[in-house]
Amino acid sequence: MKHFNTFLKTVLLTFLVSLTCVTSRAVESADSVDIALLTCGPGDEVYSLYGHTAIRYTDHRTGEDMVINYGMFSFNQDYFVLRFVFGLTDYQMGITPFDYFMREYQYEGRWVYQQTLNLTAEQKRAIGEALARNYLPENRTYRYNFFYNNCTTKARDVIVGQLGCDIEYPQRNLDGVTFRTMLHQWNEDYPWSRLGNDLLLGVKADRQVSMAERQFLPDSLREDFEDAYLRLPSGERRKLVSDSRMLYEPSLSQLAEKQDAESGFAAAMPPMAVALAVLMVMIVVTIIEWRTRRILYGLDILWLLATGVGGIILTAMIFSQHPTVSLNFQILILSPLCLIALWPVVRSLRRRQFGRWLWVIAGSLALSLFMGIWQKYDAAIWTLALSLLFRVAVLYNWCKRTKQTTA
Repeated sequence: MKHFNTFLKTVLLTFLVSLTCVTSRAVESADSVDIALLTCGPGDEVYSLYGHTAIRYTDHRTGEDMVINYGMFSFNQDYFVLRFVFGLTDYQMGITPFDYFMREYQYEGRWVYQQTLNLTAEQKRAIGEALARNYLPENRTYRYNFFYNNCTTKARDVIVGQLGCDIEYPQRNLDGVTFRTMLHQWNEDYPWSRLGNDLLLGVKADRQVSMAERQFLPDSLREDFEDAYLRLPSGERRKLVSDSRMLYEPSLSQLAEKQDAESGFAAAMPPMAVALAVLMVMIVVTIIEWRTRRILYGLDILWLLATGVGGIILTAMIFSQHPTVSLNFQILILSPLCLIALWPVVRSLRRRQFGRWLWVIAGSLALSLFMGIWQKYDAAIWTLALSLLFRVAVLYNWCKRTKQTTA
C-alpha cells in the first residue's frame, strides 16, 4: 500500500505539472488533448442516489489519462452530519487515474457514460489552466450546496466558463419541473430516503426550475450537453459533444441486486405503511375508548412527543444555509409546540377538558393541510396529518359529550 500511494502521488504530481504548463504548449500539442464529461449512474448510498459527474482529461501525447471530480468528502470530518444539515459541508476537488476511477464504478455496479467535448485548442488550454488553478491547495476546497454548488455544477462551470463563447442549450418544457420532482425521479425506489428529502425540503423546492438550475443533477447536465451547440466568435456553430459512448454498463446480475433498493425494516415497512398503521391505531384506540368510556391519553403523550421531536429538527433547518429548507409548512404538523403542549394537554384530558393547546394544535394541523396547496407533502405526511386531526376531533367530541353529560 505504501508503494501504491507513492506511485499515485507521483502520477498526480506529474499530471498537475502538465496542467500548469499547458499555457506554454503549442496549438498542435493542445490538439492531442481530449476533454470529456463523465456521467455516472446512481449508487446504493444516500449520497450517491443521484449519480455523479466528473471530467476526463486525456493527453495522447504524454499518455496522461486522469479524472477530475469535485465530489471528494470524508465522513471523518468533525461534526460531519451536523455540518451537512446546516449547509456547512466542505467538499474538495480530487484527481484520480482513469483506470482506478473505472474500477471503483465497475465494482459498485454503476454505469459510466462519456461525452467527448468538441473544443478548440484554445478552449482546451483554458480549461486545463482552470483545472490547475482549482487544484491549488488554497482553491481545491469549496462550500458544498446540494442544488447550486455540487460536483455537477462545479464541473459544468469550469468547462462552460472557459469556452469564451455562447452555448446554446436545447429548448425544454420545464412546466411543473421542480427540485422536488427531479429528485423523485431518482429516489422512487428508496421511499425512506425520499421521505427524508421531502421532510427537509420546504416550499422553495416546489417552484419551477430554470434551465441552469435543472443541471444540478448529473444526468440532466448530460442530456443538455448532448444537444448543446457552441456559437464561436468566428460565427461557426458547432455541437458541444463530438462523441458519446457508454464506457461501462452493469451486468444483469448487478442490476438485479440493485432491485432490492432498501432492505430490512425499510423494505418491510415503507413510510406509507407506517402512516396507515398510525391511523389504524388511532381508530382502534377510539373504539376502545368508546367501549370503556375512558380517554387513553397515553396515546396522546406518544404522538405529541414524537411530533415534537420531529419539529425540533424542522425548526433547526430554519437556520440552515441550504436555500430550499428555511420555509417548510410541515413544521405545522411536526411542531416543537407539541413538546410545550404535552403536559397542559394531558392535564386537561385528565379533567375531561378540551384545553386551549388542543385548539392550537387543531388549527395548526388544519392550516398545514391548506398550505399543502403550495408545498408538496409526501403521501405518508398527508396521512399522518389527517390521522392527528382525526385524533384531535375525537378528543373534542369526547370532551364535549362529557361536559354535556355533567351538565
